[in-house]
Parts: sequence; structure tokens; C-alpha cells
Amino acid sequence: MAVRNVVRMGHPTLRQVAEPYPIGEIGSADFLELVGDMRETLHAYGGIGLAAPQIDVGYQLAVIEIENAMTRYGEVETIPFSVFINPVVTVISPDPAGYWEGCLSVPGMMGFVERPQHIEISYLDESGLACKRQLTGFLATVFQHEFDHLQGRLYVDRLKDPSLFAFEDEYRAYHLTEDVSEPARNNE
Repeated sequence: MAVRNVVRMGHPTLRQVAEPYPIGEIGSADFLELVGDMRETLHAYGGIGLAAPQIDVGYQLAVIEIENAMTRYGEVETIPFSVFINPVVTVISPDPAGYWEGCLSVPGMMGFVERPQHIEISYLDESGLACKRQLTGFLATVFQHEFDHLQGRLYVDRLKDPSLFAFEDEYRAYHLTEDVSEPARNNE
């Protein structure tokens, strides 16, 4: 397994709709190598999710792993390393909430993004088994963020207020609050 380079905003693969992963290839040596490389890359870069287009592979494949249940968003369900092949998101409730998001492909930046907070995902797992799962709150945001990469979208495309797009240091200094569901405002 190898750590691959994460491509950054501006790389053309990030703006292309990824091809469905070939079902007949699930479990193959190439598949296992790709998933292993994605896991190593996710760990090396310190992320919680990674989509194949972020390592310049144009397939609908994403991995998510949340090991620490305590985040700046409060307590979050842990998710063991999981593979999501050809995922489809269905919005159960369009009621949005916002979180400050960061991305390995947009390093050093944070942006406040509102997304639906109750979704269902349909996908194939690493063994090719069809699965469904409902997600709410922060986890709904995490999955939508990762799966956006498979559609050629970045979180910056979803920013409604450009004043809530900041370098990480400025985010920490001026926007980080205990209530992360609301952006902090500087009243200068």
C-alpha cells in the first residue's frame, strides 16, 4: 500500500463527474490496492474522508473513518474504516444546518456550508453488498461532502456567504465558537 498525492483545487479531476466503479472489479487486486492506498493516504493526511477523485482516480469510490468521537462539533458517532462504492444520496428532510468544513483538496482553508441534515445513502460496500444507511447531523454533512467529490463538486461551491470562507488560522481566531452550528460574527 502507498500514500498517494492528494490533488488540490484547480486540478481538473476534481471537477469531473466520476465514473461508476465497475462492479465486476470489486474485490480484485487493483480494487484492494486502491482501497489500501486510500486508507494509507487518509491516515497520512489526517482526514476523516477521502474520495477517489482526490487522488486523481476518476471512480465513484469514497472512504470514511471517524476514530475520535469527540470533535469540535461535539460528540460524533465513530465510524470504522468504511468503503462506499457508487453511492447515491437521497434527502429525507431538506432542513439545513451549517458547519465549518475543511478539505484535503483545499488545504489551509475553512468555509461555512449549510446542507440537509437528514439523508439516506445507498451504496455498495467493499464486498459488493448493497447497503442503505440513514444519517443525521454532522455525519450527514460528512457524507455529503465526500460524495460531492464524486460529482465534481467542492465545498467551496456551496458557500452562500463568501465572508465565511477563511484560512484555518483566521477561522480559529475569529470564527471558532462553542456553537459551531452558527458562524461567529466579528462586530468590528
